[in-house]
Amino acid sequence: MKKILTLALLLVLGVTSSNAQETSKVTKKIKAKTAKISTPKVDGAGMVFMNETIDYGTVAHNADGKREFVFTNNGNKPLIITNTQGSCGCTVPTSPKEPIAPGAKGVIGVKYATDRVGPFTKTVTVTSNATGQATKTLTIKGTVLADDAPKS
Repeated sequence: MKKILTLALLLVLGVTSSNAQETSKVTKKIKAKTAKISTPKVDGAGMVFMNETIDYGTVAHNADGKREFVFTNNGNKPLIITNTQGSCGCTVPTSPKEPIAPGAKGVIGVKYATDRVGPFTKTVTVTSNATGQATKTLTIKGTVLADDAPKS
């Protein structure tokens, strides 16, 4: 009986070990494919955004309007952002003051004034030394809901 239990245990451990090795192989293949899809490098400063549009969705009146655009310098020289400009006074962007090193990530912050009720689509124009794209336009959109009418 002990021999059968020992063999069963070895079989289970062997299968578990085999499955773990297969999972590891699959993970390595996925990582290798992902690396091939990575952002192409540029000669000079580069700027690649994770998302160029932020959809706020439906937000409450006077909700937190802060969001972030995350980017990576995919170049071989420091990226310098010289200006960020919202399309109106209700869209206020912020940007890094220091150069972004090659391979490093940065953030363009944006705050939309959610005291304005209704749908919105606004832009933020980013000016930098990025090779081939001195200006980049980012978009925010969504809908701010009106306060509920008071119940009588």
